[in-house]
Amino acid sequence: MKVIPSLKYSDKHTWVKVEGEFAYIGITDFAQDQLGEVLFVEMPEVEDELTTGEEFGVVESSKVASDLIAPISGEVVEINEKLDDEPEYINEDAYDAWIVKIKLSDADEVESLLNSDTYEAGLE
Repeated sequence: MKVIPSLKYSDKHTWVKVEGEFAYIGITDFAQDQLGEVLFVEMPEVEDELTTGEEFGVVESSKVASDLIAPISGEVVEINEKLDDEPEYINEDAYDAWIVKIKLSDADEVESLLNSDTYEAGLE
């Protein structure tokens, strides 16, 4: 499974890429592999508030529907509209196929996430 050292991870198999006061959130390569072919991604609306540990969407695949759990809190400022037409893009490149971009509510929350080594060790 591919894990990118510069990203942060949650134990719910989401990744976070922080850029200043914003963060991109997507599902990990491990998650997309376990789900199988992604058929649909239910995303929140722009201006919705994400709260750490709470559901913010659903990924439906050929095998199962899986809730998306917010790894950090913030306001949704953009959704990846490409996933409306091409949900399978998550299978092609899970780390480029971000789901939402948020404005961070509390940047310190990022420090509670897993680094790549810890996340990868948890997969073994």
